[in-house]
Amino acid sequence: MTNIHINHETCIRCKKCVRICPSALFTLNAEKQIEVCADSCIACGHCVAICPTNSISHSEFPEDKVHSFDRSQLPNADQVELLIKSRRSNRAFSKERIPEELLQRIVEAAHRAPTATNAQEVKMVMVTNPEVLTAISRLTIGTFMSIVNIVDNPLVKWILKPMMPSGYRYIPVFRQLNDEFEKGNDGILRGATAAIFFYTEKKARFGCQDCNLAYQNASLMAEAEGVAHFYTGFVCSAAGMDRQNKVQKLLGIEGKIHAGIALGMPSFRFDKYIDKKEVSLIRID
Repeated sequence: MTNIHINHETCIRCKKCVRICPSALFTLNAEKQIEVCADSCIACGHCVAICPTNSISHSEFPEDKVHSFDRSQLPNADQVELLIKSRRSNRAFSKERIPEELLQRIVEAAHRAPTATNAQEVKMVMVTNPEVLTAISRLTIGTFMSIVNIVDNPLVKWILKPMMPSGYRYIPVFRQLNDEFEKGNDGILRGATAAIFFYTEKKARFGCQDCNLAYQNASLMAEAEGVAHFYTGFVCSAAGMDRQNKVQKLLGIEGKIHAGIALGMPSFRFDKYIDKKEVSLIRID
């Protein structure tokens, strides 16, 4: 059970905890003292992090889990903007292994991503074994080809194609991926030396959103470290379509894969960023 205690001798009644708590646990009583009921606490830590006098003690956040920092040491807006603009899906990997400390920082960055109701249900599996990486690509292509063989059957195609024309445009792509893979060219993970997959239990209501927030953190950290990477959309799509869950079984996990990142040291780096299309924004003031 979560316990929250307020030291009224040091509390200055700034009411920051009252305003910041997403579950509205803190109130100001008639004696102008802060009261708290921890029954609905989601253990986000906002109250502990915002208290200027360290007057809030929280059972989920002992002293060794609370860290002060100097906001002047944070990157400025121009630096963050440049990092975002320069981030690219770089599939030109070298054979160099990614240093372990870089991989761990990417994992930690992903772990720090926000989650709905602070549920923290995101789990990760990191693969650096070359044989397993190859097997993931093989299973992904196999899943696509099993579907292609069904929907491209003339007896089925004449019914389905008018209903889902956009889906049929991927058939030549999947066939080419299969042909190239048979020649030893992996068009799924592209020779990545590592991959991280983000998953949750199937019952997790916001699993997709939470995992993709974790991916975004991982992507930006990888970019900052100079590690090339891209989103494993093909793997995630195939894993979601395969009722036998072959990729999940290969990875030894139970649940649903919502996102993934393929990683490798780059063969070369970009020194220019390219503008995107004009922003599509509806603004309601």
